[in-house]
Amino acid sequence: MEHGFVALVGAGPGDKGLITIRGAELLSQADVVVYDRLVSQEIIKMIPTTAEKIDVGKENKFHPVKQEEINHILLEKSLEGKKVIRLKGGDPFVFGRGGEELELLYENNIPFEVVPGVTSAVAALCYGGIPATHRDFCSSLHIITGHAREGGQLSIPFHELKELNGTIVFLMGVSSLSYLMNGLINAGMEKDMPAAIVENGTRPNQRKLVATVGTLEQKALEMEIKSPAIIAVGKVCSLSEKFSWFMKKPLFGTKILVTRPKESSGTLVEKLRQLGAEPVEYPCIEVVPIPQNEKLYHACENIREYGWILLTSKNGIQIFFDYLNSKGLDARVLANTKIGTVGSQTAKALKEVGLISDFTPEIFDGRHLALGIAERVGENEKVLICDAAIASDDIVNILRSNNIKFDRVPLYNTNYINENSNKVKKSIVHGELKYITFTSASTVEGFIASMKDIPLESLTAVCIGNKTAEAAKKYNLRYVVAEKSTIDSMIDKLLEIGGGNIYD
Repeated sequence: MEHGFVALVGAGPGDKGLITIRGAELLSQADVVVYDRLVSQEIIKMIPTTAEKIDVGKENKFHPVKQEEINHILLEKSLEGKKVIRLKGGDPFVFGRGGEELELLYENNIPFEVVPGVTSAVAALCYGGIPATHRDFCSSLHIITGHAREGGQLSIPFHELKELNGTIVFLMGVSSLSYLMNGLINAGMEKDMPAAIVENGTRPNQRKLVATVGTLEQKALEMEIKSPAIIAVGKVCSLSEKFSWFMKKPLFGTKILVTRPKESSGTLVEKLRQLGAEPVEYPCIEVVPIPQNEKLYHACENIREYGWILLTSKNGIQIFFDYLNSKGLDARVLANTKIGTVGSQTAKALKEVGLISDFTPEIFDGRHLALGIAERVGENEKVLICDAAIASDDIVNILRSNNIKFDRVPLYNTNYINENSNKVKKSIVHGELKYITFTSASTVEGFIASMKDIPLESLTAVCIGNKTAEAAKKYNLRYVVAEKSTIDSMIDKLLEIGGGNIYD
């Protein structure tokens, strides 16, 4: 068997936007991924579902997997002919022990690659509003480990560092903070020299402490600062408030529960993250195509009978066209058929398969879709409704009241799921979660089904439309409703909350 391949990939300090394009590319091709505690969950979610994941979770004074064992895991998996990704927080060669991991691979002629990562020594400072260098303050940067190797002692040349008049950054130094600050003071550094700590740098739970060399230790104790955190010393720390940008994002640090299905949550999650929020993905429903769907088969066989097809979700579009293709058919069979979509996201999904919606109502719900179609349908034209197995009867009732012929074909079942419900329950009980987003009545039902006996008074639900709000109201949830039934409108409502407009 041919040898595999190992790539040491720097994952950066946490924000998934800081992993390099090359790093993400290699990660997407992985057979095995070996990762540390400092790799963020957002980046771990980028690992292919087919890859074997090995958590070697190293942290200060606790190494469940020793470095020597990690080295051998990389060797053994590569000898099996697999593409192995060693995913490391920050940069593999900046106090990341990457060189040690390569030694054994080199000795055994295993091909390898090293992908640099954005080091927290620079990135965490940046996200804390602290420039690593500034011509008015300093012209050098010095990165020092604040953590001694196992069984060893720190030996830092404090006098020399003090004389350099540069920015000093200590990595892995929280447990050694007293030693570091006293060492600088004893070397002659002024006690009022600006100093800072950035905890969980680049992540939504980032915290920042700006003080002086003389006060940093005490204030860190008061704030209960914990690793991962970087320590910076130098005049540039005084610029922190002036240059702060990350922690001033409008939703910074706000935990928001996202209940959309996994395959649909990406847009909302990413937009929340860009606004500084900490989206917690908790898909409460999953969309499952109906197997051996005889009704859909019959409709596809007779597709030319219909003047209109109504599609009520982006999931439905995917299922409908996948089924069409499985029967050796494509969009050409719809050449003489108009298509109506319930909202902008559904219309967008339709466009992605090469078709443009003939009608999308201004108010994105089934009732307004049906009212619009009733005005547009031709005499003796038949309508095909494609929706969920359990769905509102608004469309059916309106078409029937207008004497419009139709067939209704369910495309999928909506199942309730409750993965990681205990973790979410704890966050609600401890008051960590303030907002929850619902993009359909079924997400409300799924959420409630998974939260039995949990008090929900502390949560405010942001609902995409009136039907969803009705479901929230049924369970006495506090809620607000987006002005339009769109993800962007939901986000606008989240930004607006705080000035009232909440219905009990």
